[in-house]
Amino acid sequence: MILIGENINIMNKKIKSAMNERKKEIIQKIAIESKNNGMDYLDLNIGPARKDGPFLMEWIIKAVREVCDLPLSLDTTNAEALKVGLEMEGERAIINSIQATEERMEELLPLVKKYNCKFIGLLLGKEGMPRDENERGAIAANFLAKIDEYGIPHENVYFDPIVLPVRFQQEQVVSVIEFMKMFNELFPDCNSTCGLSNVSNGALNELRGLINRTYLVILLKYGMKSAIVDAYDKELISLVRGEKENIKNLIWKAMNEEINLSDLNEEERNYVKTVNILLGKSIYSDSYLKL
Repeated sequence: MILIGENINIMNKKIKSAMNERKKEIIQKIAIESKNNGMDYLDLNIGPARKDGPFLMEWIIKAVREVCDLPLSLDTTNAEALKVGLEMEGERAIINSIQATEERMEELLPLVKKYNCKFIGLLLGKEGMPRDENERGAIAANFLAKIDEYGIPHENVYFDPIVLPVRFQQEQVVSVIEFMKMFNELFPDCNSTCGLSNVSNGALNELRGLINRTYLVILLKYGMKSAIVDAYDKELISLVRGEKENIKNLIWKAMNEEINLSDLNEEERNYVKTVNILLGKSIYSDSYLKL
């Protein structure tokens, strides 16, 4: 699985300040640590960057390139900033992301074609958030038809079914799983990805890592090819890299059968309880581990 480090993100106050004040050392430290922790890509999220997007994109890429050679995911809604990044990075880059609307597809798919780069296709259409796995499939099919018009190779496509918080949208968390069950049959030549940390948004801080890790292992079971993740969650990385096979296999077992919790240690019980939450077998509450 390809892991994309999420931590250079303007939504973080410290990172926003570093970008605004052009303090490259803060950005560079995260880039170095993300690579050392096992990331395959870095996501550079500069947000809308309406005032100085192109200049900010050039600055941040140059800052990262002084210390890190990982390929980059360019994360901005500013098309002009994106063009600057693609000029610098070319086919190594991933565009994060292109929404499944006519306006965004017509604006950005020509860039994908020109630079022969990869991109994340966000399954958010003109009617907004898909309601279930079937709508996700329909949006992806329409998106792929547009992609084919531009002659873009399917292997450059990473569909993102949009992960929502289990605390508020538990049925949508299940819907993404159901979508992934049919993904490889419907779109065998395309890839998949997700913004993993969204699934734990709003949950207690002590629960977030557990929820993220469990959900990623579930999605991995159904062929998820990549994910945008916390580069500092070393347990998550070890799960994906095959270093905690006992936990991974327990999660996969709990997806299909009832597990006797009394036979497990505390860590194992917590993972099984989290599986039940993410599959909709139990109703989410902040105290679900205590029940």
